[in-house]
Amino acid sequence: MMNAREALAILDRDFLETRCKVLEVAAALDRIDRAPAHHPEHPDPRLGQLRQALEALLIPGPDRAETIQLIFSREYDPAWMDGMKRGAGGEAR
Repeated sequence: MMNAREALAILDRDFLETRCKVLEVAAALDRIDRAPAHHPEHPDPRLGQLRQALEALLIPGPDRAETIQLIFSREYDPAWMDGMKRGAGGEAR
């Protein structure tokens, strides 16, 4: 388990980079909201994923990265290897 001194050292080391990434996300969302093609009545499911991910960041805990990765991941397909047996043009390998 991490003690307060270790947590402070990580914050000291990573604060500026993390702040920059948060600002990048905010700027990207601002660009989406200002874009003329933005149609709130037909939301893109990816925007929903982004909202879910941002909400997950607010829940304290050590597994936020895993939670967010699962938000952006496809559900497991037990037949995923079947698609690997075909070439780029759909022909069997």
